[in-house]
Parts: sequence; structure tokens; C-alpha cells
Amino acid sequence: MPADPSRRRLFGRYYARVSPAMDAGGLAGYRQRLLAGLAGQVIEVGAGNGLNFAHYPATVTRVLAVEPNPVLREVAGRNAASAPVPVQVCDGHAERLPAADGVFDAAVTSLVLCSVADQQTVLREIRRVLRPGGQLRFLEHVQATTPGLRRVQRLADATLWPLLAGGCHTGRDTVAAIAAAGFTVGEVEQFRFPDLRLSLVPATPHVRGEAVSAAATDRRDPPAP
Repeated sequence: MPADPSRRRLFGRYYARVSPAMDAGGLAGYRQRLLAGLAGQVIEVGAGNGLNFAHYPATVTRVLAVEPNPVLREVAGRNAASAPVPVQVCDGHAERLPAADGVFDAAVTSLVLCSVADQQTVLREIRRVLRPGGQLRFLEHVQATTPGLRRVQRLADATLWPLLAGGCHTGRDTVAAIAAAGFTVGEVEQFRFPDLRLSLVPATPHVRGEAVSAAATDRRDPPAP
């Protein structure tokens, strides 16, 4: 996410315009599968303009939707009003979630972990607010599996892509990062979006999956020796 306020607003307006077309092009179906079967209290980290809200099942009792971008947060507030479950939209950052320890049954990230400054910091914070055994559902674009596209991703991430795309990094191995943060990774679906077989667009490879937080008594990092 851009640090400069004017750039953050510019990116927010851009994303609010293009994301409905992405959903119409097939992403909405992945959102629906991402959220299917969730129940209880959910925290959505980096909720954007709230395009997930319409897909939450009735078994979810509450969603706390955290979004730092003011433009996207305003749109998310409007989408929350028509959501099928109670959604509270609030300001906040993934590195310091506005919630107590062990409150939520599940956490959701959707096109978020590519743009945070430090994935491990964010994933540890998500574990903090999840109950032991709580779920993480994720929908993210990730590191390519082919050498050619990986080279394109490295070039993009080293040049203008993060500046133009809201701090996004295309070449992150997000599934490995989730496992390294103390989650047990379960089902993972790999797909391309948009599904252009010959495309060298660096943000094409995606994953949708779920993981479970380790049922540890103390989920905080141990103190440094």
C-alpha cells in the first residue's frame, strides 16, 4: 500500500474502478469459493472496497473488515450495508490489527499479502487474533511456477510495478510464507487470472486456499535471547 496519502487515494480510486470488472471476468467465483463454509466471527484483513462481503455465508455471525485506504474504506462501508451478514468496516493496518488476542474463528486475506511490507509480521498478527485452530482463507497472486515468468516477475518487482500497483510484489511465495508463520496449509487451488495461457503479465498466477492456525497456548514470538 503506498505510504504517500495522495498516492494512496489515487490507487484507491483506480482499484475501485477496475475491481468490479475483474469480478465480472471470473474473480467473483473464486471469492465465493474462498468464503464457502465459514462460520462464526471473521476478520477480513485489507478488505478493499468490500467485494467479498456479498459472498459471506449466513453461518458467519460477524465480519470485522479492516482497510487502511480511505477511498476503498468508504466504498466498503456502502457495500457493507447490503451484505447478507453483519459487517463492521474500520480503519487499521494489517501489521497492527484492531482486535484482541484469540477473538476470531477465521481470517480472510484477498489480494493483500502481495502488498504488505513484511508478510511474516502480518501473518503473525493474524495468528494472534485467531483462536487456536482458527482458519486462514487466502486468495492471492503469487510466484510463478515457470522460469520465464519468474524472471518477468523479478524484473517487475525491481522496477516500477510496486510503485504503479499500490505496493504490490508479484514474485512472493505466499503459501510458503503462510506455512513458515505457523499455519498448517490445507487445500490450495492454483489458477491463472486472467486465464491467458501465453500471457507474461507478472500478476497472473494465483492461489486460493486455506490454512489452520497451530493450537499453541502462546502464539506470540518468544523473546530474543
